[in-house]
Amino acid sequence: MAKAAFIGVGNMGGALAKAACKSLGADEVVVANRTYSKAEALSSETGCRAYANNCEAAREAEYIFLCVKPKQIQALIAELRPVIKGKTLISVAAGVTLSELQEWVGEDTPVLRIMPNTPCEIGKGLTALSGGKSAGEEHFAAVECILSCSGLVERMEEERIEPYNAVAGCGPAFVYPYIEALADGGVLVGLHRDEAIRYAAQMVMGAAAMVLESGKHPGALKDAVCSPGGLTIEGVAELERHGLRAAAIDAVVAAWKKGKTVDK
Repeated sequence: MAKAAFIGVGNMGGALAKAACKSLGADEVVVANRTYSKAEALSSETGCRAYANNCEAAREAEYIFLCVKPKQIQALIAELRPVIKGKTLISVAAGVTLSELQEWVGEDTPVLRIMPNTPCEIGKGLTALSGGKSAGEEHFAAVECILSCSGLVERMEEERIEPYNAVAGCGPAFVYPYIEALADGGVLVGLHRDEAIRYAAQMVMGAAAMVLESGKHPGALKDAVCSPGGLTIEGVAELERHGLRAAAIDAVVAAWKKGKTVDK
């Protein structure tokens, strides 16, 4: 029996399955997808086993990751119900609560929720992890082990998952246009496009590492770069004039509000 099954191997499910293959070894991972060719392609790439049938894949694993859209998850659980006894289910569906999942699977099946972000694909991700009353320490630890090669896995109370998702789950899509815009500015002042993108991306990565590794407040790190009357503070002032902070705050709040109305 394999350790983990991933039902649904789109962008996120595929990224998590690849991470699991690195964490556990490909022989411990099975995958299934509505379009079998996607599962087959992932199998060819990683060496994991692919199934055309969801129940066959779930039957083969201890931990079953449900990587489908919120509106599809209840039907998927109903499909899997004959084979989930004695197994643990992990949902990736935004907005679907642990209490809903527990109601659909029954009280005897441990359920957990995770909310990963796309950098999990390269092992630089962040995944929120929460569990229902039926989930014990062994279930949390197993999910952390399965996803250990995806990046950081952080346990949190369920009520914090949606605010977390508005920052960390949606956040990469907020940062990419910023990197692109910085690169556009670089091109405008004379850099080649590939250089400008590389410099902007490396800068953002380095600045993020400074926040995480120095323990200093982002404002203090910003102040350290801004010399009196210098070019950096001139650029910062321009960002403030155009409302960078307000736009970032509004983006997070808008994503959080949308998460409360997701179809399921």
